[in-house]
Amino acid sequence: MSRVVLITGVGRRVGIAAGIAERLASDGWDIAITHWTPYDDRMPWGRQPTDVAAINSALRDRGARVVSIEADLADPDQPSAIFDTVEAALGPVRALIMSHAESVDSGVLDTTVESFDRHFAVNARASWLLIREFATRFTGSRGTGRIVALTSDHTVFNLPYGASKAALDRIVIAAARELAELGVTSNVINPGPVDTGWMTPELAAELAARTPAGRLGTPRETAALVSFLLSDDGGWINGQLLYSDGGFSTKG
Repeated sequence: MSRVVLITGVGRRVGIAAGIAERLASDGWDIAITHWTPYDDRMPWGRQPTDVAAINSALRDRGARVVSIEADLADPDQPSAIFDTVEAALGPVRALIMSHAESVDSGVLDTTVESFDRHFAVNARASWLLIREFATRFTGSRGTGRIVALTSDHTVFNLPYGASKAALDRIVIAAARELAELGVTSNVINPGPVDTGWMTPELAAELAARTPAGRLGTPRETAALVSFLLSDDGGWINGQLLYSDGGFSTKG
């Protein structure tokens, strides 16, 4: 039986999600990906019109069957529609990787209600709805299902992003207990500072200096941990918030 993984937020070649998708395709998974191009239009890096096609091609070159879906996860109807599309194209989903995010800097005094609500709709509510769809449709053998989400502990002057990511953590960890009857594991990864186009050179140097390894992380390193969590050997890791950050989070 084929193994199908749904990975959200796979819109740019340099992104962590693209690195995860390529690693899992090499591991033998069939890949469903979602992206939302209008989000890139609002970001400093801008729209990358050829990236999704390039990602799809790279995944197919690794032997994966691929389906790519453009979806605004602020729409609560999208999670069920995404699963309908994936199941029709590839079959039942065995693993759910949530790497999507709304991330627009603002603080306590200047965050708008609209921005706050959109961050929670995308980062928290959509994640809950995706988990719910995954669980209600899961048909795999006990112990084979996997949920992994990417998080962040950035909060200062990034209030709605950080607060909504904290909510995401609780939702995903709760799933580890609530989905126990399915034998589905559910974990969160904090990848620490990984430059995927959002850092200035000054910020990149500062964050590298604060990391014991003296450098930033890479998408490949996050992908390696995801690959392990989805493997048979990773099945004992459950309900955890894992720091894969080169020691960035350690206090010194």
